[in-house]
Amino acid sequence: MTSPRGDAGGAQPLETDASKPHPARMYDYFLGGKDNYEVDREAAERMIVAAPEVRAGVRANRRFMHRAVRHVVAEGGIRQILDVGTGLPTEPNVHQIARAIAPGTRVAYVDNDPIVSARSAALTAGNDTSVVLADLRDPRALLDHPGVRKVIDFDQPVALLLVAVVHFISDAEDPEGIVATLRDALPNGSWLILSHATGDVHDDRREDAAAVYNGATATLNLRPHARVLDLFGDFTPVEPGLVRVTDWRPEEPLEHEAPPIGIYGGVARKNG
Repeated sequence: MTSPRGDAGGAQPLETDASKPHPARMYDYFLGGKDNYEVDREAAERMIVAAPEVRAGVRANRRFMHRAVRHVVAEGGIRQILDVGTGLPTEPNVHQIARAIAPGTRVAYVDNDPIVSARSAALTAGNDTSVVLADLRDPRALLDHPGVRKVIDFDQPVALLLVAVVHFISDAEDPEGIVATLRDALPNGSWLILSHATGDVHDDRREDAAAVYNGATATLNLRPHARVLDLFGDFTPVEPGLVRVTDWRPEEPLEHEAPPIGIYGGVARKNG
């Protein structure tokens, strides 16, 4: 993350900082993408040394997102999705997953990296899709952004995606308050899909892994299960609750001797 403001309400536009690693571009590198700089690749390689399972982890996280989106669209009846911290486009993207089930699903993608925004806009043009340059750390501006409001009707149920993004919010920036602001804006029948890195699985490596991001545009803040669960507030988790992403309704058996993945994931519904 680069700035607490997006381009809504007269705020200064976010600018690309190519001098520091950006989590979205590092994530792209872990997935084998090409939309990254040398500084991102160098940091990503240090992360691979600190946490050798990181590439398997980001792939597992992405598969969790696929399964979760299919669930809220097919089983939850969701027809509009707000994807915050979307990252660089990687097929299948959220709109492709959702529209394979419900072709009219509307999607707003939000990220604070102009490169992500530009690449996403080039690949997702359409009346039912919006790409917004904004920052999670200013949730009110994000919710009020015209690009979000163009496709998301907050009087109807929404699926909010916070996939592998809240762990880039420091405690000083109040992640619980940020997520609560977003949750409170959603009507009953809405869903929250959230994943978050943790040190619970590889406690001996947590400091080395987090240190890689100390020079990036956002720090990595590993949190235990209880604090990640708190981010769901009064939303009701569906089975199996908040678990490692590999354990959330897997559709295929784990690879033999696959490393344990230190990312929690869960899906919850707002009831009323």
